[in-house]
Amino acid sequence: MRASDWRKPDGLFVIRPQQVAAFLEPLPVNRLPGVGKVMERRLAELGIATAGELRRRPREELEQRFGRGGRRLHELSLGIDEHPVEPRRPTLQVSSEDTFSEDLLLEELEPHIRRLAEKTWAAHQREQGRIARTVVLKLKTADFHTLTRSLTPAELPHSAAALADLACALRARVERPADTRYRLVGVGLAGFVDRDGFVAQRDLFERG
Repeated sequence: MRASDWRKPDGLFVIRPQQVAAFLEPLPVNRLPGVGKVMERRLAELGIATAGELRRRPREELEQRFGRGGRRLHELSLGIDEHPVEPRRPTLQVSSEDTFSEDLLLEELEPHIRRLAEKTWAAHQREQGRIARTVVLKLKTADFHTLTRSLTPAELPHSAAALADLACALRARVERPADTRYRLVGVGLAGFVDRDGFVAQRDLFERG
């Protein structure tokens, strides 16, 4: 949860130290960093739905139930987070995905993969001075099993169409029955490296 989320589109929202407790009190626990759906459900089983309710639970109890994660939950409920701020953290992956209104067969996914590859490629092009080496295909079956298949090709994709071709080809690595249906597909690029360093290394190997 970022303070800037509370003042879109300008993105400026200041929480003074003396305001932290009051600000957090009614906040749903799923707005705390690291609290996903699973942890939200486990806390709900304990009758904890807000940061205020979390704060009033003894730290020892939270540690007993959740280990070191329990201590972090307690600290977050108090507004304590010692993790350093990284305003320019490098991108690890760019991706686009889509959930269908009705489940589709693997062979029916190509037009969707190509459309998502266009969006992913556009996001990749905005990464100045960095390039991605790995193509990722993500699938979610009708019964909610998530599958990922990836490829780091010798030649990097040079266009959205080339990215789409590689992502479509990754379907051959999906070892599921032909009648399996899918409710979601995603196309991603990962393994970002500095462009200059990658080109220099590639040139060195080619000369060798």
